[in-house]
Amino acid sequence: MSRTMQAVICHGPEDYRLEEAAVPEPGPGEVVIRVESVGICASDLKCYLGAPLFWGDEHREGYCQPPVIPGHEFVGEVAALGQGAGEKYGLAVGDRAVSEQIVPCWNCRFCHHGQYWMCQTHNVYGFRQATFGAMAEYMLFPAGALNHKVPRTIPVEHAAFIEPLACSIHAVQRGTIEFQDVVVIAGAGPLGLGMVAAARMKNPKLLIAVDLNDDRLETARLCGADMTLNPRKVDVVDEVLKLTDGYGCDVYFEATGHPAAVESGLRMVRKLGTFVEFSVMREPVTVDWTIIGDTKELDVRGAHLSPYCYPVAIKMLEEKRLPMDRIVTHSLPLADFQKGIDLVGAGTESIKVTLTP
Repeated sequence: MSRTMQAVICHGPEDYRLEEAAVPEPGPGEVVIRVESVGICASDLKCYLGAPLFWGDEHREGYCQPPVIPGHEFVGEVAALGQGAGEKYGLAVGDRAVSEQIVPCWNCRFCHHGQYWMCQTHNVYGFRQATFGAMAEYMLFPAGALNHKVPRTIPVEHAAFIEPLACSIHAVQRGTIEFQDVVVIAGAGPLGLGMVAAARMKNPKLLIAVDLNDDRLETARLCGADMTLNPRKVDVVDEVLKLTDGYGCDVYFEATGHPAAVESGLRMVRKLGTFVEFSVMREPVTVDWTIIGDTKELDVRGAHLSPYCYPVAIKMLEEKRLPMDRIVTHSLPLADFQKGIDLVGAGTESIKVTLTP
């Protein structure tokens, strides 16, 4: 390995630059990979655009700690191992590997209870000084990271989808789908498509995908959706009510990041139904909160990250349960990171955009 590398550095909202950075060296228990592919996530876009979650507002400190290397969806080849890391993780130089997006502290109350994805310190790759991300030629998995070996039977651009797919699996688990449920998934982007594939494995009575883009809806059908609805063409709430004798869907997943999908979801889910939220919102959402309690007595559940789901995601990709050649629409060189961000922002020509350092 050389001493320096090319890396994308986040300095602030809309201030990302391709710069020279030092190649990391592994200490005890640490792993260095040569990054083979890194995805651009919707949360990367929201960070780039200045969403309050990452840059703060009157109620919270910003989560992002610039200057930092972005990128939490990735896969790479093991380039170096610190003392004890190979034995701990079952990895050797030359293996393909991935690390879960959060590196837990293992000392807080959540980590002590096995709830590591809610770690109080909460170092997620690509946003924090302790966990630089993968938009670089090399990256470091710190001691305490959760690392997994990746079969080489999975194409490298597809393997970069392990992280978003694992998040989708966890969201579906939060929905506790039953056999006769009517399930609606709003959003047929990378996360929504992963939810469709995971929900299909739960075998609901009817699985409906909702999106404004017909090409994405066709991909949702290939992932396992029984029916697709485009809000530009039909009144989705009315259609779901007609399909369910006026009751509404049993489980609703919000995976668009748009306030309108929250409002329509609350309207179309049945009384005593379940609403699962998995999005980073750029702006606040205003809804009639009475619907949740006095009108429908809903279970409203958040979904965050992907605890214990990486092995399932890897297995799903091995089994080709998703049409990955349709989902990964763009693979660009690292130097074209701005083009990649713009493609994700537009959302009209792409589903999953990856960078190859």
